[in-house]
Amino acid sequence: MSNTLFRTKNVEQSIKDTEEPEHALRKSLSALDLTVFGVGVIIGTGIFVLTGTAAKNTAGPAVSLSFVVAGVVCALAALCYAEFASTVPVAGSAYTFSYASLGEFPAWIIGWDLVLELALGTAVVAVGWSGYIHSLLDNAGWHLPEALSGRDAATGFGFDILAALLVLVLTAILVVGMKLSARVTSVVVAVKVVVVLIVIVAGAFFIKGGNYDPFIPKEQPVAAGGNLKAPLIQLMFGWAPSNFGVMGVFTAASVVFFAFIGFDVVATAAEETRHPQRDVPRGILGSLVICTALYVAVSIVVTGMQKYSALSVDAPLADAFKSTGHPWFAGLISFGAAVGLTTVCMILLLGQARVFFAMSRDGLLPRFFSHTHPRFRTPYRPTILLGVVIAIVAGFTSLSELAELVNIGTLFAFIVVAISVIILRRTRPDLPRAFRTPLVPLVPVLSVLASLWLMLNLPAETWLRFAIWMAIGFVVYFLYGRNHSRLALRERAAATRTPGTGATGTS
Repeated sequence: MSNTLFRTKNVEQSIKDTEEPEHALRKSLSALDLTVFGVGVIIGTGIFVLTGTAAKNTAGPAVSLSFVVAGVVCALAALCYAEFASTVPVAGSAYTFSYASLGEFPAWIIGWDLVLELALGTAVVAVGWSGYIHSLLDNAGWHLPEALSGRDAATGFGFDILAALLVLVLTAILVVGMKLSARVTSVVVAVKVVVVLIVIVAGAFFIKGGNYDPFIPKEQPVAAGGNLKAPLIQLMFGWAPSNFGVMGVFTAASVVFFAFIGFDVVATAAEETRHPQRDVPRGILGSLVICTALYVAVSIVVTGMQKYSALSVDAPLADAFKSTGHPWFAGLISFGAAVGLTTVCMILLLGQARVFFAMSRDGLLPRFFSHTHPRFRTPYRPTILLGVVIAIVAGFTSLSELAELVNIGTLFAFIVVAISVIILRRTRPDLPRAFRTPLVPLVPVLSVLASLWLMLNLPAETWLRFAIWMAIGFVVYFLYGRNHSRLALRERAAATRTPGTGATGTS
């Protein structure tokens, strides 16, 4: 049984499967397109919201260092992703990488994890986008009925029509084609980056040096607790990270990490890139560098404009400008946030459909979903299915408490990819690698440790929900995926032709 659970799909077969006409995706993306996708998915609510939360409660003005720490954790993972994406330019990201190195069952686990991460992330972002649009409409004097704007206070029931419509419109754009998606993303990303730059430049004129004193506030230990909302590491060792001080910088890093989620989605578009070996590493690393620089600049400006202890948690940038007597910027920032969330939602939905498509093409999910559109060459069936499901979920659910599942799913994927780099270096040293992760195995090991540390700082209830989702995945795999896998079917066919042979280990 262990042979079947850990049978691998070799890299050559993975690439060959992408050439089947009915399962082939159109190659239309460049390094610039991928960089824009990366910037588009990373810059979202994080830059507009998490800065205030982390600065006020955990790190003070040193939150800028927390963004650097979180960026370093992502950079370690990005180096591993870049090697894999250039070596195995196939849709599916961490799922495909795991299939080539760890085996089928670990690949299923990470694929199932990504399905949750990206679907839930899309729904959460759509609901957040709806909130910003409602705010802008309210400022303009336009009000939607409560029953169509989320939860109705009177009846406790409602449908967020804006969140659902956003997902459906973006689903249609993704079905029509990746190049159109890239063009839409380029325009929207340009708008929100301009808004962020305006915030940085304009805010710099209102900085007061006294607001940086102290830059790293005095350490304040956090009381230990025993409930499921406490970080897992606290329940394991009876110790809770301190707020502020040097440790506060690292604790805040686990909070602001949310702001970086999504850069790995760039790897899911490798199969649709004209020159993936060259352009995918550039897209991943380029977008991460740009966004880290913007995050650090924004955090420095906002903590200089207003004392960290007085920052707003809900809208720190907007309220910081209000405190300086410039409320006009608050509307501009809300507009930038709404625009930014549009691309985040679309790119998360794009990544989700590609992972689902790759798993279907391998037979682990029904093959019905692995056929591309005859004209647009996009995975239209999983895109439409997931778009409709996510639209319904976003319309009926706030999902606020489940948002952390997106974080734990991403970090889990980081760990799997880092381990996979080490394994594939040993098992397939002959593979051509256009990009090579430096200092292997040191960099992948550091990536595993850094990601695991941030995971341990997540609440225990997040781990519990994650475990339940994984348990459901185990059941689905053993009831369907294990027997319908294309590797399984080919192995059985080979065994029939040559009695007495076992599993081949490849397809």
